[in-house]
Amino acid sequence: MAVPSRDAEGAGGQHAGVNPASSAADAGGGARSRHAAAPAGKHRTSNSPESFARGFAALGELALGGVQVSARATDLATGRVLFSVDDHVSMPTASIGKVLLLIEVAARLNDAEFGLATMLERTPLDAVTDSGVWQHLQVARLGVADLAALVGATSDNLATNVLIRAVGLHSVRTRTEQLGLSRTALLDLVRDQRGPDDAPQLSVGSAKELTWLFTALARGEIVDAATSARVIGWLSLNTDLSLVASAFGLDPLAHRESDHGLLMVNKTGATTGVRSEVGILRGPRAGVTYAVSMCFDDTELMTRLAVLDGMRAVGADLLEYVH
Repeated sequence: MAVPSRDAEGAGGQHAGVNPASSAADAGGGARSRHAAAPAGKHRTSNSPESFARGFAALGELALGGVQVSARATDLATGRVLFSVDDHVSMPTASIGKVLLLIEVAARLNDAEFGLATMLERTPLDAVTDSGVWQHLQVARLGVADLAALVGATSDNLATNVLIRAVGLHSVRTRTEQLGLSRTALLDLVRDQRGPDDAPQLSVGSAKELTWLFTALARGEIVDAATSARVIGWLSLNTDLSLVASAFGLDPLAHRESDHGLLMVNKTGATTGVRSEVGILRGPRAGVTYAVSMCFDDTELMTRLAVLDGMRAVGADLLEYVH
């Protein structure tokens, strides 16, 4: 990558951080129209010449060090592109693709045979380690809404696999295509090991499409208002504020209410050599939708720490813009 230039209510309730009336103007007009919002490449626009300077400097240094970077931020109210770095590129996004699963699950809740209280049981074939808490619990059956809440709160891998088995990966892919997403997808189940016949990544996505998706969720335009609100409600439970959101100063375990005028909904993805985040941040002065993904050689701890510092620098600029 070239060095960047300086140019709602779900199972968990209403989250006040995403007011559909305050969302980006360019997210409307249908799923296919969003790609005309801004040209590809790297640029910055702002009212202040110093806006996003820290983030761009950090991303530029990372790019020089061999990190692949893709990022985008848009004003939530106007749709204006605040900055972009290779935002058209489809990058590995680890667990961020689980948002697409949550959309399909939320849409299915309108079906009489797949309601909030529909019980699903885990099986040995669903078993997977890493993120999530269900693998550590004794209960073997949970309701659909509870499983979705676990995915939103802790990116629960076991709950993800059970939900994928229930709705079908093909249905998730079909829904994704219907939304007009061509560079963003959930590719597979969560696996402890990926073999030669498995998808190389859990999910991929472009920053441009991901920011459109979250803005449209905020506006209640993904499937319908009820579906969008359910997804936002589940995502508002997310406890991972270790990446971009680490700059916001919010309580990782309790940030569904306004805190110093800030409201935030996000989803993160992390695996070896990948760190990714997409979210919405609202503050007293403005609101933003953002997406940042990085791929890097994860053989040295200092490289990973530099990536985390870069994501936090972007977060600090976003915070300055909204607050």
